[in-house]
Order: sequence, then structure tokens, then C-alpha cells
Amino acid sequence: MEQPRPVAGQDTGDPDAGRLAVLLDSAFLLLLATSLSRYLAHHPGSARIPWVIGLSLTLAVAQPVGSWLAHHRPPAEPGRRRGLWSLALVVVLWVVLVLLAPSFAWCAVPLVYTALRTLPAAAAIPLVAALTLLVVVGEVRLGGVDANLILLPPAVAALATAVFLHMERQAARQRALIADLVRTRRELAATERREGTLAERERLAMEIHDTLAQGLSSQRMLLQAADRIWDTDPATTRTHVRTAAEVAARNLAEARRFVHDLAPAELADGRPLDQALRSLAERESAESGLPVRFHLDGTPVPLPAAAQAALLRIAQGALANVREHAGASAAALTLSFLGDQAVLDIADDGRGFDVGAARADGTGAGGALDGTTPARGTKAGRGHGLPAMRARLRRFGGGLTVESTPGEGTVVSAAIPLESR
Repeated sequence: MEQPRPVAGQDTGDPDAGRLAVLLDSAFLLLLATSLSRYLAHHPGSARIPWVIGLSLTLAVAQPVGSWLAHHRPPAEPGRRRGLWSLALVVVLWVVLVLLAPSFAWCAVPLVYTALRTLPAAAAIPLVAALTLLVVVGEVRLGGVDANLILLPPAVAALATAVFLHMERQAARQRALIADLVRTRRELAATERREGTLAERERLAMEIHDTLAQGLSSQRMLLQAADRIWDTDPATTRTHVRTAAEVAARNLAEARRFVHDLAPAELADGRPLDQALRSLAERESAESGLPVRFHLDGTPVPLPAAAQAALLRIAQGALANVREHAGASAAALTLSFLGDQAVLDIADDGRGFDVGAARADGTGAGGALDGTTPARGTKAGRGHGLPAMRARLRRFGGGLTVESTPGEGTVVSAAIPLESR
């Protein structure tokens, strides 16, 4: 449905609309004054002079006042009717004036543009045609029958109308494109906010899984061990309780760090990844009783802080899985720098599982589990570690591989490409 065009001079938020209204009003007043001067010069003593002067003065007031009302009206339907009534009044007064004095015929030019700006095309085109016909009649009355006088006004009016309507359609398309662009930008901003929220939620979920959840699991194991020997071995009980308190304090510090998206405490103050992994292995051995050794292969290459944090978190999560589910007697962390990538291997000698059977069940592909089914015999709903590991590695273009055989342990390999040097 075609939208009504703004009234001439209407305040639509475009400063050009107000300037065009002033220009049209000024042109109309100039043509009106010129036509009145011509009439008075060529018809001295005519009985129509008082009527012509009165109608001219009335038009000189009605046209600017109508534009002012249309320009300052509120954007409501009664205001639109007021703008149309002012146009109708000016047109009627002009028609009467042209019938009395054909000299005023060319005052129709500003009226044509006002009509085109005010009315829909279906109403504006017939009105422009009527105004043009009256101009032709007035010119014939002034200069007699002349082909130029008959053909020139319709040609000028048709050209002006066609150009104006074409520009209006182009402006309507531009307004539609701008509205679509604004809507798209708003939708994009909303999508980015949602994606940011989901990304932050995923980050917190991974951090909770790899720090708080694993720490709570360690505390639970230590406190259960303390409860079993509470009466028989008080010294060892106190050791377990103190160790659980240390784990709780460390988890509290980690929680504060990942809430602020800071690097893990083990990597604070620029500590290299190999030292952090070595400390992790020593602490895991002391707290869980599971011997964990660390081995460095190759010359260490500086990694981005985020990549180091990802590998450290993967090591923490993998060791927690070993401690809880593998039934292993020993584990090993190996950090290898192979020239084009850094690889972290977490190996254990636990019960393992059948990777081929896991792939056949749809739980893995390409020699690596996808994490949709719990690994190492975990219970349903507990297999969140592998997806979190893969999510961390995807940020750096890396990948995760799981190799395992029943009764022969499991090896989890996390690889991150190194930048070309």
C-alpha cells in the first residue's frame, strides 16, 4: 500500500523538507507578485482590480500559513486533514484568480510540486492535469491559439511529474533499505549479545568442570578416607583434612580467577607451561596418592597465555578422570614440542575401554571419542570432560585424540598448532 507523502514543508526529520517548503513558498509569492504587477500594468482602471488584489493578498497569506501549519502539526490524522484543507483552499483561490486574470496561470508551478508532495500519486496526477489544463486555458486567453502555448505546459507538467514520482520511488526504496539495515543491525547486535552470553556460559562451565568440580571430587575422596580412619589413625586423618582444606582454598582462589577470566594460578606471573604441568603432577601425586610423572620432550616454544591455560585445564580434567574412573596405578603427563605443534599427552595404565566399540555405538569417530558418551566407564550424564577439552582446543585450531584398549590404559592427546616462525 502506498504511503501518503509528507505535506510540503512537513517536519519529517529531514531538514531538506523544510528548506524545500520555504523555496516553494518563496517561488509562489514571487510569481504571485510578478503576475499582479503585470496585471496592474496591462489593465489600469479595470473593475476587477479590487478582486484581483484581494485574492492575491489572500493567497499570499494562505500559502505560507498552510505550509506553516503542515510543518508544525503533530504527526496525527487531524493534522494531515488540516494540511489537505490548506492545499484545497489555495488551489480554489488560485483557480478563481486565474479565471479573473489569466496572468496568474504560471503560479501553478509551485502548486504542482505542493500537490505532488502532499497527495498520493492517484490523487496528485489528476489534480496536476487539471491545473495544467487551466494554465493552457489562461495562456490561450492571453496570447491566442498557439501550438507552443498549448503543448509546452503539458510537456513541462508531465516531465516534472515523472521526475518527481521517480525520485519519490527512489527515496521510498532508500527509506526501506535504511529501515532494513537498522533492523538488521539491531538483530545482529541481539545475536552478538546472545552469542556472547552463551560463550561466557560455556567458558564458566568448562572452568567449573576443570577446577571446582574436580576440586570438590578430591575433597570428597580425602574426607571419605579421613572418615574411614577417624578412630584408628588420627594423625593420618588430620593430614587428609588439612589436605582437603588446602584443596578448598586453592579452589576458592581459582573460582575468583576464572570469574574475572584470569589465567590459572599455576601460570601467574609468567610461569611457563612446563613448570605449571610439573607442579600439577607433583600436587596430584601428593593429594590423591596416584603417582603422576611429568616429561618434557623438545625445546619449549612460547605459547599464547590462553593456549597455555587451555592445555593446563585439559591436563587437570584428564587427571581427574584418571583418578575417578580409570582405576590406574600410575599416570604420566608429556608435553612435546614437535616443530609445528605442541602436544600434551595424558596417559594412564588403567582399565581402558574399546574405542572401536565406542565408534560403532556412535560415540566416536576417526580414532577419537566425541564425548557424547561417558569415557572410561563413567556413568551417564558425567561425560562432560571431552567436549569441554575439544571446545578449548577448537579456539586455537587444535584437536583432541583418545586412544585406548581394554586392560591397557588410555592416552588422551591434545594438540595445538604453533605459529610459523
